[in-house]
Amino acid sequence: MAETADTARRGTPTAGGVEELDLRQLLAGLTAVRDGDFGTRLPDEGDGLLKEIATVFNGMVDQLSLFTSEVTRVAREVGTEGQLGGQADVPGVSGTWKDLTDSVNAMAGNLTDQVRDIAQVATAVATGDLSQKITVDVRG
Repeated sequence: MAETADTARRGTPTAGGVEELDLRQLLAGLTAVRDGDFGTRLPDEGDGLLKEIATVFNGMVDQLSLFTSEVTRVAREVGTEGQLGGQADVPGVSGTWKDLTDSVNAMAGNLTDQVRDIAQVATAVATGDLSQKITVDVRG
């Protein structure tokens, strides 16, 4: 059987018909994402299962990248720049990603509320009103 240009390019087929080069690309992509590189994409040319895998992988990386950007933005705005009220907006997330987004937003909201309460009491104290109090719901 003659070797085609595509076979030579892709490498040796495995028992499941997937080429070794395809598996190496997938492994490289997974390794990059594990190491925090969300710029990696799998080629989505062709058809069949490999194209579906590439589409899902690339979508996952896009979602991870967006989630990371939003959490970083909220942390910078609320935690560093003092812009109160910042919330992460990650459209289309579900499951654990939604839970994480909700947790980040709850944390930012709690920080915002506490800073506003502190500012209100500090302003009252500065004008001589010592009757103001800060109430914080804490555990531990």
